[in-house]
Amino acid sequence: MAMNCFASARESAKYMRALQPAHYLLKIESFDVLSTLDKYDSGVFEAGGYKWRLSLYPKGNNGDNGSGYVSLYLSIEEPPPTQTVHVNYKLFVHNKLQKKYLTIQDTDEEISSFNRSKTQHGFPRFLSLKEFENRSNGYLDEKHSCTFGAEVFVIQPAKMREESFTLIRYPTQNTFTFQIENWSKLGTDPLSKEFTFEGRQWKLLVYPKGNAAGKGKSLSVYLEVQHLHEKMKVYAEFNLRVLDQLKNNNKEKPFKSWLSAPCPRKGDADFMPLKDLEKSAKGFVHDDALVVDVQIRVVSKL
Repeated sequence: MAMNCFASARESAKYMRALQPAHYLLKIESFDVLSTLDKYDSGVFEAGGYKWRLSLYPKGNNGDNGSGYVSLYLSIEEPPPTQTVHVNYKLFVHNKLQKKYLTIQDTDEEISSFNRSKTQHGFPRFLSLKEFENRSNGYLDEKHSCTFGAEVFVIQPAKMREESFTLIRYPTQNTFTFQIENWSKLGTDPLSKEFTFEGRQWKLLVYPKGNAAGKGKSLSVYLEVQHLHEKMKVYAEFNLRVLDQLKNNNKEKPFKSWLSAPCPRKGDADFMPLKDLEKSAKGFVHDDALVVDVQIRVVSKL
């Protein structure tokens, strides 16, 4: 047989709220009659996949330092043989005058653990009998009726979804190159190279005749992440480069940005003037080919 062991008294927080308890209400028609009992156990209710009762001591639980108070506890029925049930709970009593519920919970919402050796947690000094029995305070009416309640939220780590935001810094194989042939024959359409990096699809995007503000005067270069769902974001720090194939005097620009589904790309519409590409001495276009690459320095990973 499971033992009912009282938890050591902990500090409690009390406040009023209008919303009634989510899981259980215990309505008592005649508290004066119930007071002839040392203890009253409510019917069973379910919450969080387990069965519970309210245990009410109308004259206080003397064995738990509750003399002079109404004592109220939450008790688990049929606790698992080897498992501990971790719970955040609140207990209530209705104030009929204020039309609100006096809500009592552990300070800082401390977690309570229920198992076969500790089946009961609660408040031996839930409310002083002097305050409770004074009808002008609103807890008892002229018929000595009152209402208690409970909310029980079971914490189940096995059902928890975990997410971790991680920054991968200076990953290996982080440079991706795009060699564009027949440069002199290209029109205004954008060109792209797709690649996979850290589990995501990316695209290195080049506009040979410019895009947006750079149209007709500049080479436009971007890095674009693919297939982001709504509200998903990826952080990236990277360098975009156009390679000088003769002197290694590359044109390079650094970027850092949060990329999202509405704004999946980052780069520069005015990455470099088209007139610099036309100068063969600069070496950017060699044998009618342009080489662009991206070096990803930092990227987030979920």
